[in-house]
Amino acid sequence: MRIHFISIGGSVMHQLALALHKKGDHITGSDDEIFEPAKGNLAAAGLLPAEIGWVESNIHSGLDAVILGMHARADNPELLKAQALGLPVYSFPEYIYQESKQKQRIVVGGSHGKTTTTSMIMHVLRQQQQAFDYLVGARLDGFEQSVQVTDAPIIVCEGDEYPASAVERRPKFHFLFPHVAIITGIAWDHINVFPTYENYLEQFQIYINKIEPNGVLIYNAEDEEVRKLVSVQTRTDIRFQPYGVPAYSIANGKTQVQWSEASASLQVFGEHNLLNMEAARLAVAEVGVGTAAFAEAISSFSGAARRLELLFENADCICYRDFAHAPSKVKATIQAVRQQYPQRRLIALLELHTYSSLNAAFMPHYAHALDVADVAAVYYSHHAMAIKRMPELPASVVHHGFARPDLAVINEKEQLLQWVQQLDLHNSVVLLMSSGTYDGLDMKALLQPAT
Repeated sequence: MRIHFISIGGSVMHQLALALHKKGDHITGSDDEIFEPAKGNLAAAGLLPAEIGWVESNIHSGLDAVILGMHARADNPELLKAQALGLPVYSFPEYIYQESKQKQRIVVGGSHGKTTTTSMIMHVLRQQQQAFDYLVGARLDGFEQSVQVTDAPIIVCEGDEYPASAVERRPKFHFLFPHVAIITGIAWDHINVFPTYENYLEQFQIYINKIEPNGVLIYNAEDEEVRKLVSVQTRTDIRFQPYGVPAYSIANGKTQVQWSEASASLQVFGEHNLLNMEAARLAVAEVGVGTAAFAEAISSFSGAARRLELLFENADCICYRDFAHAPSKVKATIQAVRQQYPQRRLIALLELHTYSSLNAAFMPHYAHALDVADVAAVYYSHHAMAIKRMPELPASVVHHGFARPDLAVINEKEQLLQWVQQLDLHNSVVLLMSSGTYDGLDMKALLQPAT
């Protein structure tokens, strides 16, 4: 196959390009900006475009397919030429489906927990030496890439509800047609794309309708919104499999989970991760992995990158970072840390970085999200808002939205630096929550004393 990528530099797009190159396809690509690590990864494989920008001559009748990334606009000159030539143009998930029509498809959907649940499934299948392909949104230890496409009989996909491409505005998970579908939870997100909660909820109804006949929906029965959605389903050609938090205990900072036929000591923690784990357990059961084998495999799962990832631990301080940014994710993550370390002083720093989290109208959804922390701060940068062309967000609106009187609201990089430097870290656990970079500040270096 001869395949051209428009926007090859995307974090997931370049991973698919590498996977198809490794599979033996002839790959070309273009982009108007390519940053690390995509730049280095593409260069190492000989796939880095010779010039930056859009070049119409990249598109010709000899191509078998064009894959269009989210970064490309609808008036992209390469896209317009591909359309004029009548070439097949696919969004990322549409092409993943083309490559997996003959596979058993496991798709993990939900407003939160997708990456971790997908990673858990991948980890267990690898431990069980089952052949499978995958698509996941984070780096995972032991996996060279975040996308793999081979002739394996199974594919495990993280199912994103964000639009598939600039010309295909429907959510990515509408194009994957699962045999085994998961919904981890539903909480309004991506308000720049889904302006009302009803519109957002509708995407999950469509996702359920996309499940293949005789398939199964594995759903979080402890999530009220998911329960309500399932309660009105009329499909009789699929199974509905609920799950909840399994029996567990915590001793000396370690979580032990117990099923009727097996038990496991975990490296991850928090009830949200126990829910993710149950979804993964039920999913791998659909491809022949029993609970005893699952328990043995999951005990060595150390988490996905930036999902309650341990940054450092010393005599005084334990520091975690997490990708949490939406209200439901923030609440689940901070509650998990509080429960795991009840005797430590909990310091929470949340960076607002997404369209939703920087929207003044959305701020009330964060009410009391940081209440369980002993010390809490919220940071957002003028730079991030300028890039997203967001209107000014007054600190008073943020303060009122979180409904915590002693909350520190910071929107200047130097002020954030001062706040971090004055922290008392004795007997503390620090939780850094962000989908951004704190304006480039090296938080680990700032918090960890030099040795």
